[in-house]
Parts: sequence; structure tokens; C-alpha cells
Amino acid sequence: MVPHLITALSGPINELEQRVLDATPTIERWFRLEWMEHTPPFYSSVDIRNAGFKLAPVDTNLYPGGWNNLTPAMLPLAVQAAMAAIEKICPEARNLLLIPENHTRNTFYLSNLAQLRRIFHLAGLNVRIGSIDPAIKKITTIELPHGESITLEPVIRNKRRLGLKDFDPCTILLNNDLSAGIPGILEDLHEQYLLPPLHAGWCVRRKSHHFKSYEEVSKRFGKLLGIDPWLINPMFNQCGEINFSEGAGMDCLSTNVDALLGKVRRKYKEYGIKEKPFVVVKADNGTCGMGIMTVRDAKELESLNSKTRNKMSAIKDGGTVSEVIIQEGVLTHERMNDAVAEPVVYMMDRYVVGGFYRVHAERGEDEDLNAPGSSFVPLAFADSPHLPQPGVKPGASMPNRFYMYGVIGRLAMLAASYELEATDPQAESYE
Repeated sequence: MVPHLITALSGPINELEQRVLDATPTIERWFRLEWMEHTPPFYSSVDIRNAGFKLAPVDTNLYPGGWNNLTPAMLPLAVQAAMAAIEKICPEARNLLLIPENHTRNTFYLSNLAQLRRIFHLAGLNVRIGSIDPAIKKITTIELPHGESITLEPVIRNKRRLGLKDFDPCTILLNNDLSAGIPGILEDLHEQYLLPPLHAGWCVRRKSHHFKSYEEVSKRFGKLLGIDPWLINPMFNQCGEINFSEGAGMDCLSTNVDALLGKVRRKYKEYGIKEKPFVVVKADNGTCGMGIMTVRDAKELESLNSKTRNKMSAIKDGGTVSEVIIQEGVLTHERMNDAVAEPVVYMMDRYVVGGFYRVHAERGEDEDLNAPGSSFVPLAFADSPHLPQPGVKPGASMPNRFYMYGVIGRLAMLAASYELEATDPQAESYE
């Protein structure tokens, strides 16, 4: 199943699809060479928007949940990718400790953990789930909706290693994005591989750093294909010192919103696009669809109501928003049963392993879909992300559309590897 595009402006996307298909050997070689120089994030997911005239990532998550939303057909691909990733990091690995988010009894999230456990078990590892949540003081088993159960065990810190009772892992996989900060229990581990590294957590990471890296990647990729990088890159600005509840820093926000809207208008005029430009203001760190608003005119910022100010002030785990990224808004012209939809691409190591459509019946094409009320429709990515169909008319082939999404997802993943290298505290030097 592939959502239909409801726009007359699908011509440019079809042209981009054709460029990508024609250049498949060149693209795959380019990625191969990049991965010889750079280490991909252990796993990642990328939210993509298809406007018909532009296709771009709008968010990259380095601690992806939602593995339970992928089609069962993707499991062999994910297992293979997990094997490749583990082999590269720790070939002799036997035990893997999976560390989840704290304070969660959300069965959707726990089903995601069960799927991750299954993937790594099939990849040949003993997998147990160890919680760093202080509230988990004893072994806790939770029943899941489809007859499965999940067991959370309190972690034990022993000298410089982390494990469970009678379980000493060589690899620790975080599925906790560290929004609340880096817990001391995870620091200074000895001879254990912690994946992803601590500086990938939202307490350190910034979306503006990521999209700066993505801008660099998109320019190089645009040159490779002979396309305008703007077709795959959302422009952005950033504001550093802002306080929504006190109204501080609003001049900086207003100036940057106005400047970015002006740049987008010029691009729309260049391409003959009649849509109304907009930008998305969001917290420069954090996830879960918190601290996000759509702005079509800088004047809107002069009269933010208290509800919007409160919404923009906080992110997950009670964090306060002081830095924002102002990102060019990318419409989503994809529809599934008349509801707005956007693809989310999942990757492990350097491989696309699946994806789904995030669908929201109550949101508009210029709004964030990662919000209560969204649902997930698995994609048949497993059949197609690496197997495009040359010669098929652009826009008509599900494998070709998904291959194109996989290329954009991998560009964002490459940007994440640049970003992590640049912010690695153990690197000898970084910019």
C-alpha cells in the first residue's frame, strides 16, 4: 500500500525520482565510500515529508521506538542488519543489555522493546532488559496485548561495569533518549560497548547541529545528481536564548522567522509554487512531538496565548525550552484514506530495514503529525528499499517511491554520523 499524492506539483518529485533511479549505481557507490570514512549511528529513524515539489527529512531520532509498528516482513532485514552491526562492534558478543525509557507502562512502547529483544535474539544474542529507573527495585513482568510479556530487571552497577544479577553484558543498547540528562550509572563503563554513545542523547544533541550536517550532505548529494539541494533540504535558523513563559528572546525568534519565510518565498517564486510558505518552530533538543508550533507570519508571534506559550516552554521529562530551531515547513501531500500521512524510515547500521506511515486524521498538511491521535500503517519496505524498478514510470511504482525515501533516510543517517563525530567529547579535535 502506498499513499496517493494529492497535488498537481508531483512533477518535480517524479523528476527527482527519475534522477535517483538513473543514478542508482552512482548513489550506492557514493554511500559505500562514505561508510568507509564514517560510522553510521547504531540505529535511527527519520521522519520524511513529501510536498510533491520537495522531499525532505524533518526529524532524525537516534533512539528510535516504534519497532513494533514495522511490518513482520521486515524482520529478516532487521536481523541481518543487527548481525552486521554487532559483528562490526563486538564480534564475540554473547549478552546484550537493553535499557528502556524510565517511568513507562505504555504498552505500545513496551511492545517496541519486545520487538527489539526479538531482533537481537534472532541475531544470536542473549537479551535482557535492565531498567535504570529508580522505581524498578525488583524484577517486574508486564503482560502485553498480544499474549507476549516483558520483564524489566533493576540494573546493577559493579565497579566499572553495568549488568543484571547473573548477567554480564559486553554490549549495552540504549532505547532511552536521555532527555533528562546523563545518569551517572551509565558513565565511565569499562570494556563495555554503550550504543549509541552518551553524546547522542538529547541532553547534548541539538537539531540545529544535525541539520547543519544534513545541509552539507545535501549539497554534496545535489552535486552528485545535478539537482538543487533545496529539493531535499529544509532550510533553518536557530535562536539560542529564549523563554516562552516570560516572553524573553521573542525579538530574536521573530527576526529569524521573518528572514526564513523570506528565503522560502523566494524559492517558491523560483519554482512557481503557489502554496503559502510556513515555518515550524521547535525545541532544539527533545522529541515526542513536544514544544512545536507552525508559524505562517512573524506577526503571529506577537500575540501568542498562554496555552501556546506553556506548550512551547516544556519538553519531555520536564525539560525547559531555551533554544529553538526554526525550520522551513515542508507540506505533506500524502494521504491515506483521506488522512494526512508522512513516511518514517527505520535503519540499523547502514541499512534501511523498514518503515511505516504516521497518519493523523485531525491534523493538516502543514502540521506536526507526531501527536496524540496519530496511528501507524506499516509499509512493505522490506520488499523494496534496495530493489527499485528501473523503467517504471515515476510516481507509479511503490518500490521506487520507497527506494527514494530510503535514500533520503540514509542521507539523514549520514548527517547524524557527521554530527556525532563533530560532537564526540573523546575526539582529539572537532569544530
